[in-house]
Amino acid sequence: MTKLKLSHVTTGFIAVFIGYASAAAIIYQAAMSAGATQQQVASWFWALGVGMGVTTILLSFCYKKPIVTAWSTPGAALLITSLDGLTMNQAVAVFLFSSLLITFVGLAGVFERVLKQIPTALASAMLAGILLQFGLGMFASLTVEVEIVVVMLAMFLLARSWLGNLLIPSIFVVALMMCIGMGKLDVSEVSLSLTVPVVIVPDFELFSLISVGVPLFIVTMASQNLPGFAVLKANGYQVDSSKVITTTGVTGLLLAPLGGFAFNLAAITGAICMGPNADEDPKTRYMAGISMGVFYLLAAILGMSLVSLFSAVPTAIVIAIAGLAVMPTLLNCLTVSMADVRYREPALFTFLFTASGISLMGIGSAFWGICIGLLFCWVQDYKSKSFNVDSTSST
Repeated sequence: MTKLKLSHVTTGFIAVFIGYASAAAIIYQAAMSAGATQQQVASWFWALGVGMGVTTILLSFCYKKPIVTAWSTPGAALLITSLDGLTMNQAVAVFLFSSLLITFVGLAGVFERVLKQIPTALASAMLAGILLQFGLGMFASLTVEVEIVVVMLAMFLLARSWLGNLLIPSIFVVALMMCIGMGKLDVSEVSLSLTVPVVIVPDFELFSLISVGVPLFIVTMASQNLPGFAVLKANGYQVDSSKVITTTGVTGLLLAPLGGFAFNLAAITGAICMGPNADEDPKTRYMAGISMGVFYLLAAILGMSLVSLFSAVPTAIVIAIAGLAVMPTLLNCLTVSMADVRYREPALFTFLFTASGISLMGIGSAFWGICIGLLFCWVQDYKSKSFNVDSTSST
């Protein structure tokens, strides 16, 4: 049995903190757009926390790799507008339908075949494009919280050698103390209470299933699962994607009546658990994933209480700590994406398009970045084969 380290626990906590602090507001808005009560909103967070916690612990333990799941943030953003006019019962039916489609894809093994066609260089380039936004955001936060972010950057530059794996947690603690000292952490609205899940009976309505359920499925697969598996591939972890997707799909089927709208692999928080900050040994980083799963379960129990607590931290600090946490992974992805001369230009196009943040047909730039990279590879291969055929004919 691998020994649990302090870095595993702190990395798991920071990953959950970043996930909740940066996207919980979107989940709240999505629930409210369907007319959810406060009890039902809390139930959403309970279901999501339980689903993410159980699947992250289960998958990380079984594969002995840091396999981190998450809610679908792009999916939640889609639901903010798509659920308007629907009842909570119809919304739950949409969640069930989307999760059923995800389960079918997992059982059919379609995604596994797609992933095998993506070179590691392109997967790394796509992940680098996603993480670049957090790196840039870290410096943009200087204009909002100058003193705190400057101290955070100074610690990152000067204290790396002697803090080691505890560097990011130490920076987070110092930033939090500065927020308290400067009166920037308002916890007056925070009250601790346990969450009670609420079962919502689905109401299946064909139009909403197609108009909302199908887009939710597509966005979850293209904007979340594809980058999630790219994170694993870029960090050298090979898993059976079909089984992982099936697991998330079945979890969605079980928890949709409680508000679990979509479960998928994590990209940003997954990258945090797969980096050297979690553990210097890649073989034991899965313990950071298990630790993260435990914090997910704790977040489920506390529900809205924890959401309000995390939301009390200034957004600029959340962005800065996220940027620092993914820095080693970003550096590794840029190195891997440009290492192979054959894929250097396709990887560059993948990186640039992903980093652009352009969304087409409701699908994020990560998916289209991979598509452009693969198209570039195909054109290169075609031209190379044509050149070889012409050369052979001329001789």
